[in-house]
Amino acid sequence: MAAPGTVPTHTSGGSREPKQLPDLIRLKRDGSHLTEAEIRSFVHAVVDGSAQDVQIGAMLMAIQLQGMDLEETSALTRALAESGQQLEWPKAWHQQLVDKHSTGGVGDKVSLVLAPALAACGCKVPMISGRGLGHTGGTLDKLESIPGFNVIQSPEQMLLLLEQVGCCIVSQSEKLVPADGILYAARDVTATVDSVPLITASILSKKAVEGLSALVVDVKFGGAAVFPDQEQARELARTLVGVGEGLGLRVAAALTAMDNPLGRSVGHTLEVEEALLCLDGAGPPDLRDLVTRLGGVLLWLSGQAETQDQGATRVAAALDDRSALGRFERMLMAQGVNPGLARALCSGSPTQRRQLLPRARKQEELRAPSDGTVERILALPLALVLHELGAGRSRAGQQLKLGVGAELLVDVGQRLCRGTPWLRVHLDGPALSCPQRRALQGALVLSDLEPFTAPSPFTELVLPLMSVQP
Repeated sequence: MAAPGTVPTHTSGGSREPKQLPDLIRLKRDGSHLTEAEIRSFVHAVVDGSAQDVQIGAMLMAIQLQGMDLEETSALTRALAESGQQLEWPKAWHQQLVDKHSTGGVGDKVSLVLAPALAACGCKVPMISGRGLGHTGGTLDKLESIPGFNVIQSPEQMLLLLEQVGCCIVSQSEKLVPADGILYAARDVTATVDSVPLITASILSKKAVEGLSALVVDVKFGGAAVFPDQEQARELARTLVGVGEGLGLRVAAALTAMDNPLGRSVGHTLEVEEALLCLDGAGPPDLRDLVTRLGGVLLWLSGQAETQDQGATRVAAALDDRSALGRFERMLMAQGVNPGLARALCSGSPTQRRQLLPRARKQEELRAPSDGTVERILALPLALVLHELGAGRSRAGQQLKLGVGAELLVDVGQRLCRGTPWLRVHLDGPALSCPQRRALQGALVLSDLEPFTAPSPFTELVLPLMSVQP
């Protein structure tokens, strides 16, 4: 039996003696390799409440600064996954079970579109998602801007949702990966969002309990991503694929650019509206491109399409024939949205939809300061100002202003004249301050280039070594 006040490590042979939690923090702070038993002890203390908030933050910072090798990262992933209930599905579903995760971006509403589109293609998508981290928005927060949408679903309810709808988007609960739910919230407020092992363990622990056939992770890089540098993003992509293989999970990681916002809308309600446009078969081309490419990878990786291109064509068809929109409507109703509201959102015009969702009290437009071609629209300053205006959290559990956001009124590559409105900001509080206005105007990068078509954000795909179909 461990001495009072110690954390048992349950090691044997030449392993270290059981350590108190401060000792484990010190070991990692000083760059030591933590054993699997020590990592499990820390995770157990997080779940049973014996780890204080300051100790959790200290361990996260130690991991942030010292890193973890592949063995430690795999052990942390398994410990988080096993901290709660494992999901069980009918064996006949195995090849159909797929999911997607994003490391977070500005304007990234891909999950809202892709989950129902994959369901329309015959997949089962048990998406366990997250809330906003840092300046990036969270899928759950966006869905909760739809009145009545309930992200808390038991494993039994998830099974029913997959039977009836084919997809669900839910949060971690006390039953599902509870340890990651605690660490995820702590990372958001302790400047440990960009740790490769913590990101890897957080993503894959949620996916390991889903019993998936295939997973695609959208790893963002660029000015508004967790990793500005593409090589850092590639390191995360390779870690995700490698740890996934060790867990028996077929993982592909797509590197996608996040210098400009994805789509033309940023902010919870506004992004739901834009997701609905994409589900209508319309919407911004960069959003549709990413949805169809990621979906194509999943259909191919799970053996449901012969090639990635064939899979992408099937996903595009589900958007164009509105079968994906039908699945989204059914998901809304099955997860608590009033059937009349769900029907109105999915059948109404953009103007009608805006009346049905939370709205900010006022709008302000910004105008182009000079003539020029839009070379870039920097997503980071835009996201940081919106965060200040209430669209993001500064502390765990903070209430969000769901109607706050911004609409891009121009496209990258478009030629502008001085005085052309380029941004519409939706805000609840007082008018934009001078520093906020300057920061937003600085996000618009104009040049003397000829007008051009913006490239796809999809740049690279990292596949497992054994990427043959099942």
